[in-house]
Amino acid sequence: MTDTAEKIDYSKTLYLPETDFPMRAGLPQKEPELVARWQQMDLYKKLRASAAGREKFVLHDGPPYANGNIHIGHALNKILKDVINRSFQMRGYDANYVPGWDCHGLPIEWKIEEENYRAKGKAKPDLTEPAAMIEFRRECRAYAEKWIKVQGEEFQRLGIVGDFENPYLTMNFHAESRIAGELLKIAASGQLYRGSKPIMWSVVERTALAEAEVEYQDYESDTIWVKFPVARAETWLDPRRDSEEQRYREDLKGAFVLIWTTTPWTIPGNRAIAYSDKIEYGLFEVTEAPAGNWASVGERYVIAKSLAEDVFARGKVTGFEFVRAIEGQYIAACSHPLNGLGSGYSFEVPLLAGDHVTDDAGTGFVHTAPSHGREDFDVWMAHARELEERGIETKIPFPVDDGGFYTADAPGLEGARVIDDNGKKGDANDRVIKALIERSALFARGRLKHQYPHSWRSKKPVIFRNTPQWFVYMDKDLGGRGVSDEHVVRNMLLGQQDTLRTRALKAIEDTRFVPAAGQNRLRAMIEQRPDWVLSRQRAWGVPICVFVNEQGEVLKDEAVNQRILNAFDVEGADAWFAEGAKERFLGNEHDPAKWTQVMDILDVWFDSGSTHTFTLEDRPDLKWPADLYLEGSDQHRGWFHSSLLESAATRGRAPYDAVLTHGFTMDEKGEKMSKSKGNVTSPQEVMKDAGADILRLWVMTSDYADDLRVGKTIIQTNVDAYRKLRNTIRWMLGTLAHDKGEVIALADLPELEQLMLHRLSELDRLVRENYDAFDFKKIARALIDFANVELSAFYFDVRKDALYCDAPSSLRRRSALYVIRMIFDCVVTWLAPMLPFTTEEAWLSRNPSAVSVHLEQFAPVAKEWRNDALAEKWKKIRAIRSVVTGALEIERKDKRIGSSLEAAPVVHVADAELRKALEGQDFSEVCITSDITIKADAGPAEAFRLADVPDVAVVPKLAEGVKCARSWRITTDVGSDPDYPDVSARDAAALRELGIHA
Repeated sequence: MTDTAEKIDYSKTLYLPETDFPMRAGLPQKEPELVARWQQMDLYKKLRASAAGREKFVLHDGPPYANGNIHIGHALNKILKDVINRSFQMRGYDANYVPGWDCHGLPIEWKIEEENYRAKGKAKPDLTEPAAMIEFRRECRAYAEKWIKVQGEEFQRLGIVGDFENPYLTMNFHAESRIAGELLKIAASGQLYRGSKPIMWSVVERTALAEAEVEYQDYESDTIWVKFPVARAETWLDPRRDSEEQRYREDLKGAFVLIWTTTPWTIPGNRAIAYSDKIEYGLFEVTEAPAGNWASVGERYVIAKSLAEDVFARGKVTGFEFVRAIEGQYIAACSHPLNGLGSGYSFEVPLLAGDHVTDDAGTGFVHTAPSHGREDFDVWMAHARELEERGIETKIPFPVDDGGFYTADAPGLEGARVIDDNGKKGDANDRVIKALIERSALFARGRLKHQYPHSWRSKKPVIFRNTPQWFVYMDKDLGGRGVSDEHVVRNMLLGQQDTLRTRALKAIEDTRFVPAAGQNRLRAMIEQRPDWVLSRQRAWGVPICVFVNEQGEVLKDEAVNQRILNAFDVEGADAWFAEGAKERFLGNEHDPAKWTQVMDILDVWFDSGSTHTFTLEDRPDLKWPADLYLEGSDQHRGWFHSSLLESAATRGRAPYDAVLTHGFTMDEKGEKMSKSKGNVTSPQEVMKDAGADILRLWVMTSDYADDLRVGKTIIQTNVDAYRKLRNTIRWMLGTLAHDKGEVIALADLPELEQLMLHRLSELDRLVRENYDAFDFKKIARALIDFANVELSAFYFDVRKDALYCDAPSSLRRRSALYVIRMIFDCVVTWLAPMLPFTTEEAWLSRNPSAVSVHLEQFAPVAKEWRNDALAEKWKKIRAIRSVVTGALEIERKDKRIGSSLEAAPVVHVADAELRKALEGQDFSEVCITSDITIKADAGPAEAFRLADVPDVAVVPKLAEGVKCARSWRITTDVGSDPDYPDVSARDAAALRELGIHA
């Protein structure tokens, strides 16, 4: 070693990266510090102030339920919302986010009953007493307040920024007043009515349920095949067919129409049998059966011909024969199979045509109990006039009460129970089956495991039962009442009916859906749904605050309505349940004795469906309609659905312009998470171990339109990807420690720097377009690949020598610093919506006097940076480079070289266009070798080649010369400057410019 080398520590003469941005993120510790900083500086208010006057972008928050800690599904949902809001905010919009909570409803009631009463051995208070009702509701309110606080803190720990100081709550007094106001609007327009229909009913919870409140689970049902004796055959009224009609009647004497059902307990409610005129029916006679069999020899049955084999096998019939074809319409009526039990069932059971009848399973006939099924009810009502003309009673019975017990409308079975308080099967099925056996009316029985509706709260099976409830018409022609929307007027002019269904379907057509399939799903639900059931028989919610007279007519008095709404606004909905409320609201204009105060509460989906009114309309910092609603795909039947119906009923259109849906979270095997399986991934645990930015990166790199898998392995994959991304940012920060902020004209930049600016131009377009398209995976993938492949493994690698070793005046070095500054600003601001903690830390490290990266806009990208011709040229250069690096990798692996700087390969380029791309390039710098030779030929046979770059061959060679003690390049000019004998001429010039002497 020379004297010069001993005197100079060359490592201290290099522009090596310097940064306090740690390699190890320590996100679990750092992130809470940043959350506290944002809260202390009130970042939310600063964002609002910085965006004042801009165009608003409003994502209306679908309210989570205020009941328990957040789960991974909450995290997915809120992260998506936060990324969208931040991306719009950083692109020139005022993207104000107001979080909200759904506060009313049965789950909270249950918790209060369990914790405040059952657990303490106390009886539930008598809620018909005003004071007890108001106290119970106060306990519910306090419970909701507790969880709103907890969830709010957990959401903010995820990095969510919004107005958490002033969220919207469905239990706020003003909100309750507005929800009630929406109901009264619907009542005033004639859309509200009290009716009796079969609805889903939870015996366990003692309340009606909406479709959105049920989930389908495996359930084992009793199944029975029941004999309905033919009572009358229909007359054809055709004299020419008298003899045929006589034979027809004779053949049917003593025959049975056979039905199959999975709900034996509904047999007391049977009032008809449905058939299809598209099914071929036949009369069959049993010719052979075991002794004592329920189906005996000589009995005749009418069933679908295609199902005969299966039906008789179920009935253990060993022989049968076809007697004749039968048309369902020519069987007038059957006798009820329970005829003679108690004092009822002596009526005839008519056969009615129904479109829902198929021969896919069963017998081809459908047992019809209008008290216990929507299709049964619809068929019964469709034939009501015809039945009345035939003298058949059309009143629908109430065989089952709210506790699941048979009523007097199930004679002989009163007191039997369908489902008990624990959701277990009662004795109703057994009692019915026993009664059928006693009357020789049972053909066969069995068990069937199938999907059956359960309450999503109690997880217990529900029943369908006829009960008086409050409904909103789906198909009543409203004639434009209640709205002034132009499409309603247009439909009226076109002669189309103005119904809630037509309004909602038109609104769906006017809405953007992401993914697009959501539109068809919601449309199908609206097309098929029955009238909207609004009422619930519970305590904690907004009441159906109307009065009805003996005729069931709703009082329509604006003065009464205004008194109600004013009271709710000041006192909350508790005012409805207070002592003397009826007299207070009716005032002197109406006799309280003539009006009944309705005490049912509103379905909570009506609450959440009304949030647009008291949030979007009433807050001046928001706007109506929302630009976007975003929730899980289950909300097509939930919040998207109820919001659409409520807004269409009162405003004639949807409260949103676009709807985005995401899938559900599953474990790594694609299975549903459950505590019993031990496969739950909680956001709290992930944040404690890895950090919220890791969770956010998981969301950003997943296809959220489908179900998302998550678990330890997947989280670790995201940790690894994050670490690489962080190291790229860290290297830029360290390098930019030497940046003087100089701006270099585009024309003066070396080609490699111009290429990187071109790539920023391309990425800027991709990032903005895909933030608009909500395609975050495409952005995340592009930025991760850019950081790993184009920056770390290419551009930064190529430029490290110049950045570390060039003289301060070097245009190459100064240009690289300028471009890295542009890259840093772009990449960090583009990533800020996705990784708010990491980008905040990086931004403040780079700009210590800055307030927050989240107050910035996406870094500007000049149009002139776009240079497609240059990009095409460098595509060729990088293709040639890939062959060189491939060859050197083998040399390194075989230990013939230690680093690429020891090489001086010969590159054979046979293609003239490829050679032209290399003209004027310092290709050795691009390949990070000490020297390189380009030859215009195909190269020797033993040369290294890549199949996808056929016209390039590389012969590795060792570099000639001496290793520079400063840059480690092997060159022939080391020692050419006598003042610096151990370094190359380039490095000597740099040392002299730095004022470093031997």
